[in-house]
Amino acid sequence: MQSVGYLLIECSTGRIACMNNAPSLHNNPSSVNKKLALLAIPTFGQLIAEPTFVLIDTAIVGHVSDFALAGLSLGSTIILTAVGLCVFLAYSTTSQVSRLFGAKRTREGLQAGMNGLWLSLCIGIVLAIVLFLFAEPICYFLGGREETLNQAVIYTQLVVLGVPGMLLVYAANGIFRGLQKVSITLVVAVSGAVINAVLDVLFVIVWGWGIAGSGIATAIAQWTMGLLLLVPAVRWVVQGGASVVPQITGIIEAGGDGFPLFLRSVALRVALVAGVMAAASMGTEVLAGYQVVNAIWNFAANALDSVAIAGQTLVGAELGAREFERARTLTSFTSRAGIVVGIGVGVVLVILGLVAGQLFSPNPEIQALITAGMVATGVLMPLQGWAWALDGILIGAGDFRYLAFGCTAAALSYIAVLIILIFLVAPELPNDIVRMAALWIVLSVVLIGGRGLANFLRSRGDAWMKNAVV
Repeated sequence: MQSVGYLLIECSTGRIACMNNAPSLHNNPSSVNKKLALLAIPTFGQLIAEPTFVLIDTAIVGHVSDFALAGLSLGSTIILTAVGLCVFLAYSTTSQVSRLFGAKRTREGLQAGMNGLWLSLCIGIVLAIVLFLFAEPICYFLGGREETLNQAVIYTQLVVLGVPGMLLVYAANGIFRGLQKVSITLVVAVSGAVINAVLDVLFVIVWGWGIAGSGIATAIAQWTMGLLLLVPAVRWVVQGGASVVPQITGIIEAGGDGFPLFLRSVALRVALVAGVMAAASMGTEVLAGYQVVNAIWNFAANALDSVAIAGQTLVGAELGAREFERARTLTSFTSRAGIVVGIGVGVVLVILGLVAGQLFSPNPEIQALITAGMVATGVLMPLQGWAWALDGILIGAGDFRYLAFGCTAAALSYIAVLIILIFLVAPELPNDIVRMAALWIVLSVVLIGGRGLANFLRSRGDAWMKNAVV
């Protein structure tokens, strides 16, 4: 199997050896950048699926009413949080599959991927039932009241029906990334976005179903994507000699391996929910504006995460082959790539923030709030790109426990600063525009920047590589 800059061959003893038949990573940076791009671009297509759904929903529902847009903010926060908590299904599978493939243990890697698929389906069904039943108290807890609460509950109860399908997407993509076969993810993501957009227009605008139509459209798109990815994933598993029959022990092990990543995701999502609650405390208009920026930020952040996942895949394979120096070199390349992509994404966000507020709301005050939030987060996007890249590297190494610790520490710091902002600083600020900018500056610097600093300190040593040995 060809990897980055070298060939792995099986010796007569059965051990894996490295043959340097290609230029060193140190001497051929262009090949590394190309490899990162070939993995990152299709991966971005998959990653933006759920945020794209929310963004499309936001653009269309924003023209229904301010209450509908505020309700969508709460409902989309719930769905993004729920799905985000389960991102470990993709991350842990990618890490495990890529390292096992790097070690030439192909069948074991595919079996790990299959166990991840079964785990995702089980979690998705349970999660959908719980969120459907408790949609109203959750929306109320997040700050929904009266008509905003009603709109939020309608959207949440309908969109969660697609959660099992979306989690299948996550797990299936863990297999594809580990195999470095990611082009299919782009095709499926584009298909899902098109389906969601078409159905949104049909259900919300043409048929007048309001926010309910948006939730139904998203759920249908989620299940369509899940089924489109499930078929080839199962086919590759069978062709590789692994079993598709549920293996209880393997499923439990998959859940155990991913549990630290789940805790990391919990910390991150709790922090993001706290940001929404902070915006809700500042009024309906601030919350509506925050929703638009949040939807765009989730979309943009996945461009950064695509670089992280590309590095995660490549570094995982190198560590599985015990090529530690090559892994460290890839870490440096990935970090720099994250900063560069962050600069590009940041420029786009700033420009978009200055001109596109009217696309999401006819309210001039909300438009101004959107501009403030997008400019603030856009300027700090290079910092976020750096942090995301390092996050992906440590995931690729299987350093899950440290990631859980670092993210939890950053989340607690962020929530503490938010409390200070809400009760002490915000009342002294001149207007809602400044408050909106402050919300996004705190998120970028404390939550994301704090994670980046913790990951950087870890990457400077050697301990993070120890967990990569399979």
